[in-house]
Amino acid sequence: MSYKYLIISIFSLVLAVSNLPKNIQKKVDKEIKEVYNIEAHKLIPITFDKHIIDALPNTYNENGLFKISSSNEDVGYAYVSKAPSKTDEFDYLVLFDNDFIIKKSKILIYREDYGNEIGSKRWLKQLIGKNKNDKLTYGDNIAAISGATISVKSMTNAVNDLLKSIKILHHKNQL
Repeated sequence: MSYKYLIISIFSLVLAVSNLPKNIQKKVDKEIKEVYNIEAHKLIPITFDKHIIDALPNTYNENGLFKISSSNEDVGYAYVSKAPSKTDEFDYLVLFDNDFIIKKSKILIYREDYGNEIGSKRWLKQLIGKNKNDKLTYGDNIAAISGATISVKSMTNAVNDLLKSIKILHHKNQL
């Protein structure tokens, strides 16, 4: 009886580990499998004490950072959050290697009629290789997109805040 309860508890924990909505989770899983070339993985939420969270930029999603584990080996990190667009917001994903260098970014859900060019692989490719010591600047090392100015600036700011958060968390020996 206790063995059955243990199995059910573990299964429930695995299902509850990621607090992502089902439609987002499916897209995140697909990207992880592709980028890390793995079939099975676990997303393990990384949480911090309130005083640590308070030291981070206010755009940091405290429920958005996950360690990616496959076959009991850490393969990288995933960060899922939202950023504002002109009248709504969009969901995005940033995948890191174990040293918190960006391997890929992806717009998961874009809810506007205009500006969806921000989700192009060509535009997002410029974020690959960025790390906590990089500063993204719209129009300098981040290309503008005609018709997507608000979303481009928003994604640039979101990734800057994320990289700044990673730097603070490293400095505080939290990562």
